[in-house]
Amino acid sequence: MPEPHQPEGAIAATGAGGAMDLATSEGAALGTAPGGPDGSGPAAQARSLWSDAWRDLRRNPIFIISGLIILFLVVISIWPSLIASGNPLDCDLANAQKGSAPGHPFGYNEQGCDVYTRVVYGTRVSVTVGVCATLGVALIGSVLGGLAGFFGGAWDAILSRITDIFFAIPVVLGGLVLLSVVTSSTVWPVVGFMVLLGWPQISRIARGSVITAKQNDYVQAARALGASHSRMLLRHITPNAVAPVIVVATIALGTYIALEATLSYLGVGLKPPTVSWGIDISAASQYIRNAPHMLLWPAGALAITVLAFIMLGDAVRDALDPKLR
Repeated sequence: MPEPHQPEGAIAATGAGGAMDLATSEGAALGTAPGGPDGSGPAAQARSLWSDAWRDLRRNPIFIISGLIILFLVVISIWPSLIASGNPLDCDLANAQKGSAPGHPFGYNEQGCDVYTRVVYGTRVSVTVGVCATLGVALIGSVLGGLAGFFGGAWDAILSRITDIFFAIPVVLGGLVLLSVVTSSTVWPVVGFMVLLGWPQISRIARGSVITAKQNDYVQAARALGASHSRMLLRHITPNAVAPVIVVATIALGTYIALEATLSYLGVGLKPPTVSWGIDISAASQYIRNAPHMLLWPAGALAITVLAFIMLGDAVRDALDPKLR
């Protein structure tokens, strides 16, 4: 007797006494995923925000270009001798303000120091200040803002008033006042000043992001199941609230590099014998007519570095913002 016709999508009996969807088995035999030939469908494996962001970043030319520039800056800040064999403090007044020469493509400054070597070694200071200030600001601001947004109440009110006070302080004026009494020539007073005035911005971002995240259903479900505050913060809220903080911190890193150069230019940031782009720009500003190369090379390096970090921040923002998808 011929077997009855099985309609499309019917359930066929298996040898083990179970059942199997014929449409699913045919799709598996053809090597296609159950949601469509490209694996995209309701049955396809869902991707996280971070995997989607990384996929978008790899396809973004702005991210690739800025990433390569930043990678190059990090490498020469750690090993400046790879591309500059001289000493930035070796000077000869006989070469003062001279232009480019064999082995010295950027010429000499007002003291006869090699501008190329000083530009290369100045990268270390700028990258160090930018990275350390960003890490300090992001850590302090995220912790304080996250706790204020999660617990609310008096803690939130007190932190909001404190941030309002810090927002009222002009950054450059505050640097002139606070750093004018510092005699150290290291980068740490400048980094401490940036952290002191920079954490309120990250704190506001973290607070708003945590308030939004804690209202989601999965957080309410964890609370109903008896999850502790630490578990909800670390396991459920932080991974879903950290994206805006990363975006703002990445863009702010370039701003801190520019701020260090501004404070050094005004004479209250880094001080000689520290090699800094801001110090060289300040010293070369009065010789711009007679020896413009002294100003153009460190200023150009500063502009490229700041632009690279801002471009990186814009690319990360576009990748992590769900509204732009």
